[in-house]
Amino acid sequence: MADLLKARWEPTQSSGLSRKARQGCEYGAYLPDPLVGREFSLDGGTAADVADAERAIAGLNAGARALVDAEAIARLLLRAEAVASSTIEGLQIGGRRLLRAQLARDTDGGADDVGAVEILNNVDAMRWAVSTLTARDRIAVDDLLQIHDRLLAGTTLESHGGRMREEQNWIGGSDFHPCRAAFVPPPPEHVPMLLEDLCAFLAEDSVPAVVQAAIAHAQFETIHPFIDGNGRTGRALVHVVLRRRGLAPHVVLPLSLVLATWSADYVDGLTATRYLGDPAAPEAAAGLNRWISLFAAACRRAVTDAEAYEARVTEIAERWRARLGGVRSGSSVDRLIDALPGAPIVTVKSAAALTGRSVQAVNEAIPRLLAAGVLRQTSVGARNRAFEAPELIESFNALERQLASPDGDTRVSRPPRSVPARLDRR
Repeated sequence: MADLLKARWEPTQSSGLSRKARQGCEYGAYLPDPLVGREFSLDGGTAADVADAERAIAGLNAGARALVDAEAIARLLLRAEAVASSTIEGLQIGGRRLLRAQLARDTDGGADDVGAVEILNNVDAMRWAVSTLTARDRIAVDDLLQIHDRLLAGTTLESHGGRMREEQNWIGGSDFHPCRAAFVPPPPEHVPMLLEDLCAFLAEDSVPAVVQAAIAHAQFETIHPFIDGNGRTGRALVHVVLRRRGLAPHVVLPLSLVLATWSADYVDGLTATRYLGDPAAPEAAAGLNRWISLFAAACRRAVTDAEAYEARVTEIAERWRARLGGVRSGSSVDRLIDALPGAPIVTVKSAAALTGRSVQAVNEAIPRLLAAGVLRQTSVGARNRAFEAPELIESFNALERQLASPDGDTRVSRPPRSVPARLDRR
């Protein structure tokens, strides 16, 4: 049964803490029940919420033309999800700044924007996870470690990447001791066993995909197996589950944008799963149902806003074609219009790679797009001439502003967190 393991924290003589803090304290580390072998009972309302969420996710994947055909918007949604997942942990950066940093890295092999590196790592880790782990017969603990290793590559915490923690950690309270922590995860010696159990649970299909993703995420956050990057790893795991189960074969939902907006409910929902005692007790079941219902609601909200975003981008492309006065199918201009939603800032070289056209052909197409106001010239780094699609970047930022509003409209309800400013179109 889930338990609270009593322990005592004693400061070192050289800790430099106040006299009161140096007295030490008693604290309780939460040890959750394993997932394998447990029965998960959904009440009627939660079961209905899950069914609605799964229908919405399946419909988005089946019906969004641009998302399925070109996958350009799908790439942009994946980027938006990675940005939002990082934002929950306090790594904030605007969409345009991230796009420029990503292009600089792809062009020059590195990004001078240190603040963007961790979020670019999150983009890469999430892309690798959903494309690689979904094809595995079974997700292993080493796979989870690889996600984490990719997250911390090139950062100040790189040495901790892909390594389970060997010391006690905690959430909230002081940075120096767990005495007033909001939550203390299991002691480090329990982490390997709990992760093995989690991976075994991921191999099952006894519960609906949304339920499995919700439970797996809550358990991972409860285990908190790493020094840093637990949230980003756990949110990447959600998308692996949804894709492995066949529910979201094409689209990574901007789910973290919703959870970041519902941050207090998100934390409360995770906390509700951390019962003490018998997992079959009514209180334990009620807490789990509360979290699953919230998770399902976040999925539905993410689908609604992703659909609206896809419609906006499709409308933008149609306006471009109208302004251009006819675009020959399969031409370099046509292929660039299709590719830009996934890469709203390009160089001639990157545009050639995206479209499968020669550098010369792209060089001939870009002036036409500049004249029609589809692109405007900018620069990336000291030497690279680049071109950006302002309408797409603004649409990308508008998605984040929309998802940051509790009611889906910043004019009705103000975002509880910082959001990208509207792009200067001059």
